[in-house]
Order: sequence, then structure tokens, then C-alpha cells
Amino acid sequence: MRVAGRIVARVLKALEEAVIPDKTTTLDLDNLAEAMVREAGGRPSFKGYRDFPASICASVNDEVVHGIPSSRRILKTGDIVGIDLGVYLNGFHADAAISVAVGEISPEAQKLMRVTRESLYKGLEMARPGNRLGDVSHAIQRHAEKHGYGVVRELVGHGVGRELHEDPQIPNYGKAGRGPRLEPGMTLAIEPMINMGSPHIEVTPDQWTYVTKDRRLSAHFEHTVAITDKGNSILTI
Repeated sequence: MRVAGRIVARVLKALEEAVIPDKTTTLDLDNLAEAMVREAGGRPSFKGYRDFPASICASVNDEVVHGIPSSRRILKTGDIVGIDLGVYLNGFHADAAISVAVGEISPEAQKLMRVTRESLYKGLEMARPGNRLGDVSHAIQRHAEKHGYGVVRELVGHGVGRELHEDPQIPNYGKAGRGPRLEPGMTLAIEPMINMGSPHIEVTPDQWTYVTKDRRLSAHFEHTVAITDKGNSILTI
């Protein structure tokens, strides 16, 4: 999983660097991602998963997650785009996501991205043996809501390993001290999805893409982390 995670990290960095405002399409990013993953000896986890048609999810502005790449979706100056990628290698998956600024973005969008990334790391700090799953969820929720943001309820993080989605589900909200106890050997995909406004979302007619109900911005960051005897180890860096 660590090897798969390193591929994920390398490809996400390349995708971030490949974004050219007012020129790059989300399909351009998808094509680059698939080529790099296959060149590294892996395969994209998402492509064909429940008939998903692409290698990455590319979710722009008010799209929360699961945006389908398209040659018609040009990334424009001021956009933010969430890029989610999984890699399957030698029987195991790793999964991570970043949100990327397209050119110069508004201070409000910058803050949303910063706080969402901080929320991920608040959750990761609590992903240690002996803690409860609710400790992770609560840390994410507390940090995001402290800044007045909405925490998506309907979509969650997850266990990951031999399957892309495994138990336990990892909500980005909850009460500390609740839920399963974290133990060494667990591997989790922790992924805050944070909205600038309301936490409410809805699915679009393609039945994949989730958008904010109030059509305000959303950001998404994710890492795969292993619980270890000494604490944890992020596998997607």
C-alpha cells in the first residue's frame, strides 16, 4: 500500500502542476493520470468501479466529489478543482485527494482550501492506536465548523486495503470517544469534504457528481493512513 500510495502522491503532484488556467480540461488531467499510473505498474482504482468511466474524479467549484472528467470542462482562472485518485498495485489500493487553485483565486476560496486541509490533519492527529473513530470525526468537524463551514454528512471516508472501500466508514462529524477503537494494522482513507456554506448536497443527473445544494464552493483533501504501534504513518506522501 505504501508503494501504491507513493504513486498516488507523485501523480497528484504532477496533475497539480499540469493545470494551466483557461486551457487545461479535466479530461486532460484524467489522461495524464491514467498514463502515469499504468507506467508505474499500477492501475487506476476508480476506472470501472461501479461503472465509473474515468481514472480520477475531478470536481470543480460547487462540485463536492465524484466529478466525471470531460473535454468540455476547461479549468478557468479562479476555479478550484478537487482531484481524487486511487491506485491498485499488487493486490492493494491507496487513495488520496487534493484541491487545487486554478490561477489566482479569491481569498475566500483560499481560506476554504486551507481550513479543509487543516481539518484533514486534525483528523490524522487523532488516528492513533487506542483512540476511537469518533475522535477522528470530531476533530475534523470541530475545526471546520469553528470557521463557519458546513461538513458534508452523506459522504464519508472509509477503510481501504484489498478493496477500495472497506469498513469502517469514517464520518467527518461525530462525538469524541465513540465508535470502534483504532488498532495497529488498520488502514484508513480519511477525507474531509467541507462546504463554504450549507452542509447539504445533492446528486446531479449523471448520478455520480455531488454538488452543494446552495451552489457555494466545496473543498476536499484525503490521505490513506496506517495505524501503527507508534502512532500512524501516512501512506500517500
